[in-house]
Amino acid sequence: MPRRLSIFLLALSGLAFAGSAVMHYSGHLAGTGPGLMVALVLLALGFRGFAQLRGFSYTVWILAAVTVAMFYPGYFFTVGNFELKRLIVPFVQLTMFGMGSHMSFDDFKGVVRMPKGVLIGICCHFMVMPLVGFGLSHLFDFEPEIAGGVILIGCVSSAMASNVMSYLSGANLALAVTIGACSTILSPFITPFLMKWLGGQYVEIDIAHMMIDITNMIIIPVVAGFIFNLFYFGNLTRRAKTVQLLAFAAVILVTNVLMMFVTRSGFTGFLMALLSSTFWFYLLPMVCASLLRNTRTIDRPMIESALSFVAMLGIVINTVIITASGRDNLLQVGGLLIVTCLLHNVIGLSIGYFTAFLFGLPERDRRTIAFEVGMQNGGVATGLALKMGKVATLGLASAIFGPLQNVTGSALANWFRKRPAGPHPGPDASMTAQTVSELAKETR
Repeated sequence: MPRRLSIFLLALSGLAFAGSAVMHYSGHLAGTGPGLMVALVLLALGFRGFAQLRGFSYTVWILAAVTVAMFYPGYFFTVGNFELKRLIVPFVQLTMFGMGSHMSFDDFKGVVRMPKGVLIGICCHFMVMPLVGFGLSHLFDFEPEIAGGVILIGCVSSAMASNVMSYLSGANLALAVTIGACSTILSPFITPFLMKWLGGQYVEIDIAHMMIDITNMIIIPVVAGFIFNLFYFGNLTRRAKTVQLLAFAAVILVTNVLMMFVTRSGFTGFLMALLSSTFWFYLLPMVCASLLRNTRTIDRPMIESALSFVAMLGIVINTVIITASGRDNLLQVGGLLIVTCLLHNVIGLSIGYFTAFLFGLPERDRRTIAFEVGMQNGGVATGLALKMGKVATLGLASAIFGPLQNVTGSALANWFRKRPAGPHPGPDASMTAQTVSELAKETR
């Protein structure tokens, strides 16, 4: 976008902000919402013309969408007889499928290559953020379900965006991918127990149900992504491919068996769930990958771009739905909750960096661990809040934390990038710099 046009749009945005403020203080509340929405849209478009501001345009789009939900919440409950909140989990699953499609078993080799950094990153992630969330919820004395949401966002796995921030800041990308992959795989086993321990006093936690919910939202879609990767690239031996497919089938089977016992659904319910999981997360990725591999007009960057767009669209839609559902609660605690989420994020980034420093890790690794500790998977937290039937309260912290961490993460990545980080860390993970650069472009 030409710089002159961007400056013009920013000027119009300033006028729209001023007009919205005048309407608000003069009592014309009906015009305040539309004026604020126009101002934010113009601001997001204006940011696109400046390299240093472009990374924040996506967050401004989210703010514009949130503004719509705050002023017109009634439009985001149902469409006909369909409840829009039912879209939350599918969008989370699509995002995790996209993450899995960028990964392979090679991403876990970093555990052997960089055991110290991986161990520090995972331990800090699952210790610092839950405890900081617990402390902040006590400090600000939120009502129980709001406090539980603050703790919940601290207990989930790290965000995919942390890998992008590591790439942008010149950090150790291989370490970022490995920590993120490990925290994702471990989250079904760690997150429920952390929530029971720290958040059980605020909300009722069923550990078994939460383990199944996280597995269905994270592990199964990631497995589907692995399968897509396996068939799209097809660079493994037949034996290796067979072993992986058997392992993935076992994961789906075991998950459905456990779900049958937890939900007491009976054999018929188990069989239907198993057939559904097998079709959506096992067979369909194979078929799609095989078809796309033989399609000359569609290449890997196009697929990655489409998955990134769907992930970002899902974040916007989920944030809007949660905002509309929890509008009344946000009007009461919104300002304080924003401060809480900002402190939570900044403290996590800071402790992650300085812990890596105290353990003698190089600068690139410190930056990586800062992002892996401080950036959380808000989508999974939102999905868990929905599964618990408390998305209007328990899901508010994740709705705020997600967009906010993109602002602080982008700012910190830009600050890091201007400072030397030392030599390149060595062999990269299978998620190459080219892949992450495509994701980075989508966030800009």
